[in-house]
Amino acid sequence: MFHIMRWKRPTIATALSVLALSAALTSLGPTSQATAASKKTITAVMHSDLRVLDPGFTTAYITRDHGYMIYDTLLATDSNFKVQPQMADWKVSDDKLTYTFTLRDGLKWHDGAPVTAEDCVASLKRWGRNDNMGQKLMDFTASIEPIDAKSFALKLKEPYGLVLESIGKPSSYTPFMMPKRLAETPAGQQIKEHIGSGPFKFVQSEFQPGVKAAYEKNPDYVPRKEPPSWTAGGKVVKVDRVEWITMPDAQTAVNALQSGDIDFMENPSFDLLPVVKANKDIKIEILNKLGFQTLGRMNFLLPPFDNVKVRRAALLAMNQKDVLDALVGNPEYYKVCGAYFVCGTPLATEEGAGNLTKAGSMAEAKKALAESGYDGTPIVIMAPGDVVTLKAQPIVAAQLLREAGFKVDLQATDWQTVVTRRASQKPTKEGGWNMFFTNWVGADVMNPIANASIGGRGTKGGWFGWAESAKIEELKDKFARATSPDEQKKIAAEIQKEAYEQVIYVPLGQYLAPSAWRKSLTGVLDGPATPVFWNIDKSE
Repeated sequence: MFHIMRWKRPTIATALSVLALSAALTSLGPTSQATAASKKTITAVMHSDLRVLDPGFTTAYITRDHGYMIYDTLLATDSNFKVQPQMADWKVSDDKLTYTFTLRDGLKWHDGAPVTAEDCVASLKRWGRNDNMGQKLMDFTASIEPIDAKSFALKLKEPYGLVLESIGKPSSYTPFMMPKRLAETPAGQQIKEHIGSGPFKFVQSEFQPGVKAAYEKNPDYVPRKEPPSWTAGGKVVKVDRVEWITMPDAQTAVNALQSGDIDFMENPSFDLLPVVKANKDIKIEILNKLGFQTLGRMNFLLPPFDNVKVRRAALLAMNQKDVLDALVGNPEYYKVCGAYFVCGTPLATEEGAGNLTKAGSMAEAKKALAESGYDGTPIVIMAPGDVVTLKAQPIVAAQLLREAGFKVDLQATDWQTVVTRRASQKPTKEGGWNMFFTNWVGADVMNPIANASIGGRGTKGGWFGWAESAKIEELKDKFARATSPDEQKKIAAEIQKEAYEQVIYVPLGQYLAPSAWRKSLTGVLDGPATPVFWNIDKSE
């Protein structure tokens, strides 16, 4: 009844969605409006507003999605988890120490310049500074050098079995290729131009954070001949434009989808799915079949979570079911899971999870906190209210931590503020933080090398939160050198046990996130880094 009543009262919400679209178009001016109206355009509401445009600066998926619009990758992963050529093909020397990559013909940057081996070497080096798999690959790499304008060589210090899987990884940080001058942007700085060689061009003049991002078909892009499969194969663009419209209110976006004001909605809220399912003009599908892992990350640099005893007390206070019930509600779309490397995969184990996957351990949490030396320092938790899949976690966690005896300062914000602020190592009084929550697609956390959150490098290349653990880094090296699945599984279980012991992060379960689009769209692709907008056509 509640859903039906909301569906019968769409006037205000629909008006708001129309206003949002009108504002985006009005900002273009009359000439641009007329031009946009004459083109085949997909309008989409993504899971988040786009603000950070540099896909080498943040692991945020909205920035990764932006990256796939305008950049391309050397290699790509298909639906059989097999690495395929994308911008380049490769050969491996008999001693397994030299990988030679050769760019395919016809690759141009959006400014018309040819893509060169020097550009790709610089791009790989930039990616290798930040990404977990990239960092590990660089640990094994002796050199990456151009051979000529279209080929380069990656030489290893010793054989390493994850070279292709690293360069072909589908999700954040994705190793996107960009011009050398941009790839050589100093560490810690964002790139100033947004020029790729991918299937779409970013329309910088129309970009309005909080309102709209626009992309035009790249007429110079030459797709591969193979059929599309995940991020591999031919990226054939069948529309003229794609516009991402910002609508943070879920009801407003659903009403806009139903009325046809927008074509695609990445993440309808779970409570509104029955309404969407009732509309015969809308299709609902889970594009990322591997799903998401949701998690909480503590800041190891600041009190009180610089104290492992306090982190353990916080872990004991958590339980996954409370979080998943609030986040998803419908067990059809979620799974309680204590595995750091995703349930249903070869490396899945419950080692170290304790009561996190049951009812929690609140009595133990209170006792552990009392014995930890905790001095009442407030826990600053960033709570984004504009992303459907990130609203519930901080609220539930704050409630559980307070029950355990923590003082909690729950700070309402938006997701792009979290994405920016989590990079700060300053004290909380100067804009720092103690805890935030995020989601990883399954492909990003399926093994210890890919999983950015599991690293122990601290401030020397570690992911936000800057967890430090020499033992985990040693075990990751062993995993990288492991030659059998059984050996890998054993080491992964050791890593997970240590990760729970140090509370590297708090895995809070897995969920599936359906997307919805009007049936006027065809050719929507699935995959671990969806949505992508090549291959989609739109009928009028």
